[in-house]
Amino acid sequence: MPQNTHGRLVAVADTDAEHYLDSGQLSVLEQSFRNWIDESNRADIRLSRRRVFLIFLLIRYAGAKLNEILALHPYKDIDWSDHYILFRDTGDGEQSEPREVQIPETLSREVKDILSDPAFQKMSGGGLDVDPGFVRRKLYERAESCGFLKKLGGPEMLRKARAVELMRSSMPLPAVQMMLGHSTPNLTSSYVSFSREEIRKVARTFMEKESMRKTSARNSFFGKVEIIDRGDIQTRITIKTIDGFIITTIITNHSLERLGLSQGKLITAEVKAPSVILHGGDTASSCSAENRLKGKVTRITKGEINTECIVTVSETTEICAVVSSAENQSISLREGEEIWAMFNCFSVVLHAE
Repeated sequence: MPQNTHGRLVAVADTDAEHYLDSGQLSVLEQSFRNWIDESNRADIRLSRRRVFLIFLLIRYAGAKLNEILALHPYKDIDWSDHYILFRDTGDGEQSEPREVQIPETLSREVKDILSDPAFQKMSGGGLDVDPGFVRRKLYERAESCGFLKKLGGPEMLRKARAVELMRSSMPLPAVQMMLGHSTPNLTSSYVSFSREEIRKVARTFMEKESMRKTSARNSFFGKVEIIDRGDIQTRITIKTIDGFIITTIITNHSLERLGLSQGKLITAEVKAPSVILHGGDTASSCSAENRLKGKVTRITKGEINTECIVTVSETTEICAVVSSAENQSISLREGEEIWAMFNCFSVVLHAE
């Protein structure tokens, strides 16, 4: 794809939704575990169930392999201040580099509370060395108790569900791959411009936002400031994302100084879905929107007042737009059609981390 292409980026899974649990179903499964713990009147059984629940949480939010978690030394390998887990061992005899996995602060606090219980410490002996077959059976049982297919509760499927959840929520694909420990990250044209530490920082930023999201913007970009073109009143900022796209925005000089922007700084840009303009035809409209991207309509959700349209522009990239239902009829949106998605540089809001 040309480097001067513009658009909002959301990595999309290449699988059908029926093959993994979505965020809502994962929440139902998590609550099922909590209820399961409270169902027993025996303290020793509750402790045993809490250990299985802890393993579930680490798979569900850290996207770790079951063997990695069972080989974990939780009292030594979790950083409570910066909220990350250091996985040193795959647990299956394979040689691999230790990797830091960022986790949401809310999860970090809950895991710390569980591990701080003296009774849990005595029972666990400082580790999570549980028979993997037993853990799998309990994961399957909880999935079936929620009315889900048994296999969807397995460790591998939970990892897959977490990866899809992260990508659907705008986390760039290379950051997801690094988090899950993929040995061969997707080397897009832009990936080589970002160091591993910068990608880790993107992951940390995303986890912070996942813990306490306060913005209503649907469209998020994670990237690096490429060009700063300062004028007498306003400044044009060009951002290059991890996925290899270019985002252009214009901010005031005061905002430039307040955000402390400089070339190479990591930045988050957001655009609300109603700010995205859709236009059919082979050529883009001659409107003033500087950011333009051609893609294919892959999903339409119609409402009485508004219609949500998802435009896929690459294997891992979507654009979300919300238009009035009347406008939807005027441009005849249909799934499978090619369409232009555009937004004005003044619609882009920057967040320095």
